[in-house]
Amino acid sequence: MKNWLFLAIAIVSETIATSALKSSEGFTRLGPSVLVVVGYALAFYFLSLTLKVIPVGIAYAVWSGVGIVLITAVGWFMFGQKLDTPALLGMALIIAGVIVMNVFSGSGQH
Repeated sequence: MKNWLFLAIAIVSETIATSALKSSEGFTRLGPSVLVVVGYALAFYFLSLTLKVIPVGIAYAVWSGVGIVLITAVGWFMFGQKLDTPALLGMALIIAGVIVMNVFSGSGQH
């Protein structure tokens, strides 16, 4: 179970780093730039711990799917980026895919 926690930490770290990347304005602002480097370092560290147990394909599918949804939500709420119906539908399909993989597939078991 801790491996899934590590994956969640990796996803949240990556989401924070990506949000800071937008705020860094091309690495011209120190605070957000440091947050980018630290966030990505934490993300890859915790992803590497996850990959000791969870297969790389499953971990990366969850990482990318949940990351897409989270960073899109951050863009919507923090940066005022708009989402239309097809974008929301696409994200719902991504979430559904992650759920199907984790609930119905035996591939994630090690």
